[in-house]
Amino acid sequence: MSFSHALLHQYRLLPRCTQGQMCLSIIRTGSVGRPDERDELSEETQQTSTGRTMRSDSPRSEFTARYLVETGDSVARAAEVIAGEQSSGTFLALPGETDELKKRSRARVITVTELPPVDSPTLRSSFFEKNDRPKAFRRAEIEIAFPIDNVGCNIPTLLATIAGNLFELGETTGLRLLDIEMPVSYAAGFPGPKFGVEGTRRLAGVIDRPLIGTILKPSIGMSPSETAVLVDKICEAGIDFLKDDELIADPPYAPFEERLKAVFPVIEKHADRLGRKPMYAINISGSIDDMRRRHDLVLEAGGTCVMVSVNWCGFSAIEHLRTYTDLPIHGHRNGWGLFTRHPWLGFDFAAFQKLWRLTGVDHLHVNGLRSKFWEPDDSVIASARSCLAAFAGVKPMMPVFSSGQWAGQAGDTFARLGSIDLMHLAGGGIMGHPGGIADGVMSLREAWEAAVQGVPVTEYAKSHRPLQLAISKFGGAS
Repeated sequence: MSFSHALLHQYRLLPRCTQGQMCLSIIRTGSVGRPDERDELSEETQQTSTGRTMRSDSPRSEFTARYLVETGDSVARAAEVIAGEQSSGTFLALPGETDELKKRSRARVITVTELPPVDSPTLRSSFFEKNDRPKAFRRAEIEIAFPIDNVGCNIPTLLATIAGNLFELGETTGLRLLDIEMPVSYAAGFPGPKFGVEGTRRLAGVIDRPLIGTILKPSIGMSPSETAVLVDKICEAGIDFLKDDELIADPPYAPFEERLKAVFPVIEKHADRLGRKPMYAINISGSIDDMRRRHDLVLEAGGTCVMVSVNWCGFSAIEHLRTYTDLPIHGHRNGWGLFTRHPWLGFDFAAFQKLWRLTGVDHLHVNGLRSKFWEPDDSVIASARSCLAAFAGVKPMMPVFSSGQWAGQAGDTFARLGSIDLMHLAGGGIMGHPGGIADGVMSLREAWEAAVQGVPVTEYAKSHRPLQLAISKFGGAS
């Protein structure tokens, strides 16, 4: 679907953003929003994240959401129930829902593409248990268009619209948000990443290869002084990036400020030696006030990154962080399996990452190939690609590969992703290298050199001892 500029011209100004600013200037003349918004669009078109030109046969500005839906009813009827429930309708007709109001505010079903039915419901619904059990449960992919004026530039309301009570509707026995699309003009009203890929590279001083990083282990239990000793060893090895584990932020045995004071002088020492500063994503997760205070302390100490557990801090907290941050936001997605592991419930990563991009996250974890987690490799690569893909003029995020990683996954990662714009984090693959931490770091760099040059890693290892030792220690490589 697409948006007709001629029809949209009467809706030239979008609702106010949460910061109290107008989301967009006149569409016809381009943007006064973020400088990365694409102004070269013609009068009659807006571009979506897929590069698809969107023209409209509706006299209002809209964004769209795609879903998988399963129901014991007609899928067309279920789609209309979702569209009504998530906009101007409810479970019965109301006098106030006039034709004029519906034309202005009711969501509309764009497409319903039926899929093969199943005999049993994926998820329980008492809605169908109260009546005769359906003989089949129908499935479909549907797309629904929502009026932008229903939402404005408001992340919580956007989420309530595309991922709210529709997940509780009795008519559905399976529902999954697959993707969202929106005009460049609408996306420009949200914060978006401040640094993204290019800004992260600039701060890290790493331009022409992946950022090689690690996680401070043991995850918890180390004192501030013990943490500083470990950071000293890791920086001595020439690391590009290091991060806290998500399990540590401000524990009583190692308060945040004490860890900060112990670690950052060590990083500064190595920055002088290396000519670039290792990027340390220290975990500032906490209350909104705590995160503001911790961010400011990191900035004052000379830090170049902060980490947050995005799912548990929440969209509004991260959006607030984005309003004042002078540091890249490293998004740890712990808890993601809760939202995605069941194929007929929750979110696809394509939609998930777009929401965090709009909110302002600069890096986001995507798991890694042949990792210790449940996620298939195809899903990992699709997730990383989505972080880098065009989306309504919003800066790409840097995908973060982690979990059970070592030099052996570099070849497949590059071959399948086709990009070096990523972080490749290895815990045991660096810390447990038989030659020590420095050889662990070097083994990943050598593996990426081989991958980019198109040389088989086993061949490259013959003249690169750290890589050879890694293969001997950790097993097969690609």
